[in-house]
Amino acid sequence: MCGRTACTLAPDEVRQACSYRNPGGQRQQPRWKDGDADKYRPSYNKSPQSMSPVLLSQRHFDKNAPVDERVLASMRWGLIPAWFKANDPSKMQYSTSNCRSENILEKKSYKDPMLKGQRCVILADGFYEWQRLEKGKQPFFIYFSQSSSQEKKGQDDLVTPASNKEKAVCPPGETSPGWSEDGEASEWNGWRLLTMAGLFDCWTPPDGGEPLYSYSVITVNASPNLQSIHNRMPAILDGEEEVRRWLDFGKVKSPDALELLQSKDILSFHPVSSVVNNSRNNTPECLQPVDPNSKKVPKPTASNKLMRSWLSSSSPSKRKESDTGNEEKDSKAGSRLKSKGALQQWLQGASKKQKTK
Repeated sequence: MCGRTACTLAPDEVRQACSYRNPGGQRQQPRWKDGDADKYRPSYNKSPQSMSPVLLSQRHFDKNAPVDERVLASMRWGLIPAWFKANDPSKMQYSTSNCRSENILEKKSYKDPMLKGQRCVILADGFYEWQRLEKGKQPFFIYFSQSSSQEKKGQDDLVTPASNKEKAVCPPGETSPGWSEDGEASEWNGWRLLTMAGLFDCWTPPDGGEPLYSYSVITVNASPNLQSIHNRMPAILDGEEEVRRWLDFGKVKSPDALELLQSKDILSFHPVSSVVNNSRNNTPECLQPVDPNSKKVPKPTASNKLMRSWLSSSSPSKRKESDTGNEEKDSKAGSRLKSKGALQQWLQGASKKQKTK
């Protein structure tokens, strides 16, 4: 299953992280659907019913759009079927935050969107999962490897890991430039976002009102290295080609798209503090690697200190307020979110002594 994620990039950074090459070979960035950049709020601890960044084909909104054109949208986590009759989406009697790949064509809530080609890619720094122990549960943060060995396809990847020594991460508080001198979108050198396969639908209140776009994360059997944590995992789309095929509902029909939903042994992870258990907790501590066998609070490392110092000194004007499940009530508890540079440097430094696989 997948019941909690983190997505800490600002709206403009999400665009940069999703840059891709069009059929002509030029790198471009997807734009945000009108007004949706303002609906998305970065968060260290996103739970169902919050708004998350989702990548999909522009043709869902404009039938005349180029086949390869992509758009970013803010969608509610937890799919509300178009046929849902109640006026309040919270009255759904069952959870739709996850959708089992084996049951997509058996349940109407998922079968209709799948056959209509309503496929999307959910973006996140990573997701959290809880390992059942004799005494309680141990949470883990799970994400794409940020090492150079993950750069299997070079510039053809959806995003580029930036831990390669030859590619320096932008300094804390700064964002990488969005465009090169020739007008082409520049290659992303920040945190490689996790790309999870999903389905979406558009529901309109029976009594009228603004349409609500929502999604469900598709899950598959866990990969070998994650089975000790949980028996399910999100269906991961690894690289530009898989993302392209999943989004291209015109050329890639449902049977072929379903073949992309495979268990992939490509993710890294580390244990984190139980502070993430409460979705109201929305601080960098949610991501911080811990030693689950130690009862003592880990001593701050140089990378920990770097992040804390940077969080307290970096200008907040470039960022939105953090998002918890209840944005208005929890605004005081949320912290301002910073750039991919600190997240990457911090996690890499803090996890040197942690075994990730």
